[in-house]
Amino acid sequence: MQLRQILSSAVSRLTAENVPSPRLNAELLLMFTLSCDRAYLYAHPERELSADENNRYDDALATRIQGVPAQYITGHQEFWGMDLIVTPAVLIPRPETEHLIETTLDRVQVSPLAAPLRIADIGTGSGCIALALAKELPEAEIYATDISTAALEVARANASRHQLESRIRFLEADLLAGIEANSFDFVISNPPYVGESEEDHVQLEVRKFEPRNAVFAGPTGTEVIARLIPQARAALKPGGWLVMEVSGTIVESVKGLLSEWDDLRVNVDLQSIPRVILARK
Repeated sequence: MQLRQILSSAVSRLTAENVPSPRLNAELLLMFTLSCDRAYLYAHPERELSADENNRYDDALATRIQGVPAQYITGHQEFWGMDLIVTPAVLIPRPETEHLIETTLDRVQVSPLAAPLRIADIGTGSGCIALALAKELPEAEIYATDISTAALEVARANASRHQLESRIRFLEADLLAGIEANSFDFVISNPPYVGESEEDHVQLEVRKFEPRNAVFAGPTGTEVIARLIPQARAALKPGGWLVMEVSGTIVESVKGLLSEWDDLRVNVDLQSIPRVILARK
């Protein structure tokens, strides 16, 4: 079967199964199967797929229809212009989290902090935040913690792929446990912030396939953040910044937890949803 025919058939199949963004998913899985880019798909519509390629593509589509995210099937996700390895051990990096990077870089430009900057990425997962900051701030000292050994293996692999392994120190820790007091200019985190009461509103593929402890924080969604805030305050230097990803559901509660901090701010995403909260020690 020709490439354009099998792609059209795949889009129809995914649409019938109510898979979100069926064309995007069909293209991603075909690029994965053929080890090619999107330009190749459109430049070679008459290319005949081999029986093996057809079978592998069919298997990938069947797995996606079961709800497995395409990123776990392909093993890759782009973040901040970098191709990252992802496995079911880590949360899939999302475009919304890039607002954390933008916010941090903005604060670096306007805050009178002495070089070299020391930055801690808490709950690093795939390492996406730490790697993006290491890429943009070549003089910074960056630490990345996670409670999951498997997640740290993925993060270290990503750092090695992008030749940043010498720039980031990875630590297995529960939040900031064991971190020296008054030692960081920035504490950055995309913590679990979804409440268990909101579970029915979370996409099925997220709650079924992504690591639960990276998504759900507890009954209200603020449980991990409530632990992180005092630890961050202890770890930050005077004048240092805490920058966290949040949701509109919990933003007011988090503001209350930060009432003793200075320069409290909330940044919204492209849909005007509260996405990043930051405050200065």
